[in-house]
Amino acid sequence: MDTNLIVRHFARIGARALVRVQAPVRRESGVVIDVRRDREGEFFDLDIASGLTLEVSVVDIRPDLRHLLLMSRVGNDRHKFLCGHDERHWFVAAVPEREAASSVQTAFEALKPAAVRQRQDLLRVKPRKRNRRRNGAFIRQGEWFFVPASASFQPNAKLMLRNEPISRGRGKPHYCEELVRTGGELVYVSIRHPQGLTEEEYRQLIRNEPRLRSLHWIAQRRNPEVFVRGKVRHADHKTIILIGWHQVLMNTETQAAAMRHVAFID
Repeated sequence: MDTNLIVRHFARIGARALVRVQAPVRRESGVVIDVRRDREGEFFDLDIASGLTLEVSVVDIRPDLRHLLLMSRVGNDRHKFLCGHDERHWFVAAVPEREAASSVQTAFEALKPAAVRQRQDLLRVKPRKRNRRRNGAFIRQGEWFFVPASASFQPNAKLMLRNEPISRGRGKPHYCEELVRTGGELVYVSIRHPQGLTEEEYRQLIRNEPRLRSLHWIAQRRNPEVFVRGKVRHADHKTIILIGWHQVLMNTETQAAAMRHVAFID
């Protein structure tokens, strides 16, 4: 594995990269990738495990798009990472392993939710427009896709939330001027159970440990459909304005096992 070659590939897309080879610690993919900052600005930090039958290589590079596709291989296991620049910052996204991404272009497609891909096919969006942040099928801001809702969608005004954040967990939230959540599964969330318990799981827990009733529990909905309209703001992205209701869909990165090895979260 030529670490200097990896650094040169990153330089071709205008990025700095620091490649460090260290003893392996909980790295099934063999690599942990982060985007860090120093006095010179942002750079990619690749922490590659030693002592493994490991190969890390750049599969495809698109200097014109400022993106490259990185692959790590340990035995028969392959993990791919799309590294690039989006609006104002560098980012890294793990590509779902079930997708046969072999280029930057196919990695872009692999990171789109199925509903987004279906809609762009239905509307016959031209290939050169499919990876723009705005086209006839969707508007994108970071990891979120916004797809126009049906004209018949008219939510109950009482369910509408204003300046509501959306986040995949640890990143900076995107703030939506108007937001409505519908459907999903009722769950009870506390500091001890951040992923939530179903109503039956919650009742069983309280029966077994009544003292836990005193925890601060919040009733939320897991996997609801989310619709927004108006302005959507984020510190690292240009504000977008959605005319009419749009369904919110997240990219497919969370479906990748390799996401465990991405330290940087937008």
